[in-house]
Amino acid sequence: MIPLTFPAISEAQAPYITRLRSRDITELGDFDSRLVDQDDSGVAYVGAEGLLAIDGATADMLEGDVLLVQPGGKRVERILRAGSLHNTLLVTERCDQLCVMCSQPPKKSHVDRFALLEQACLLAEPNLLIGISGGEPTLFKDQLLSMVERVLVARPDLSFHILTNGQHFAEDDIERLSAPIYRKVSWGIPLYASSPELHDEIVGKQGAFDALQDGFANLLIAGGRVELRTALLSSNLDALPDLASFVTSRLRFVEAWSIMQLEHIGFAKGRWNKLFVDHRQQFGPLAQAIDWALLHGVRAQLFNFPRCTVPQAYRSLALASISDWKRKYPSGCAPCRERSQCSGFFEWHPDEHAGMIVEPL
Repeated sequence: MIPLTFPAISEAQAPYITRLRSRDITELGDFDSRLVDQDDSGVAYVGAEGLLAIDGATADMLEGDVLLVQPGGKRVERILRAGSLHNTLLVTERCDQLCVMCSQPPKKSHVDRFALLEQACLLAEPNLLIGISGGEPTLFKDQLLSMVERVLVARPDLSFHILTNGQHFAEDDIERLSAPIYRKVSWGIPLYASSPELHDEIVGKQGAFDALQDGFANLLIAGGRVELRTALLSSNLDALPDLASFVTSRLRFVEAWSIMQLEHIGFAKGRWNKLFVDHRQQFGPLAQAIDWALLHGVRAQLFNFPRCTVPQAYRSLALASISDWKRKYPSGCAPCRERSQCSGFFEWHPDEHAGMIVEPL
């Protein structure tokens, strides 16, 4: 797994953002730090905030990365990795739902990092798509939108994909979200069933389905770009065809409908035997839902489904969806001709299970 944090010591007194530079340094910006030393134990840089020593990394590994330096915690966090297409900012760990399969169980506390994350975005490589996640980012809606707006004014080459439960978009937000700048923003929003009772049961929040429908309506009026997301669970497997009918009749404005296989982490890890659907054996409801969506002009796609585990007729819909830093392939995948197009598995997926189900193509 690609490391996102490293032990570090800094002369600074407060957290700060910096970009690391070691090659072809002709001009350094105010937020750049240049390499001054490297040995077998790590690297050292100097910038406006003084010296920064990072253990367990090399200059080549970190070249061009934008880091959040946390002197008090004696560590650095790779906020934006140079050359990677998979960069996501965690803006909060608070959430107002308690999903049965949550991969990152929420916390009651919130650490405000918006100003630091905004500065990181301004140092991003050209034309980068930056993800934003939580928790629930729109619990801090004004701070979130203000950050996105300032960044896109200063860096119109960038774009954002924001994961949200979609329940906090109000009528008062329509005018703001209608601004042309928000064409550079897409929203990843989950819907787990067309039944309010089932959706609310899965997310652990009464009234969530109704609040989400209001949110969808306001986004639709504002011209918002939406990627619909549905996690595959034992509780909603048989309800997928009905959900497909709901999506094609009520939510045809979505840009894509992503059906996602379960992660073996967080709440799902302890409930795996209860929640996990072996889609190799139970693909029928999935096929019905996908066929209906495609027939009615909704682009369906499969996330976190290794391509060899999907029937050939639907294999092209199984995308390489897992981020590079948390993706792995069992040894049995080595000869596969479609590995570069495949999601593989999450790093934390049990090796024994992964090795059993792959069949190189």
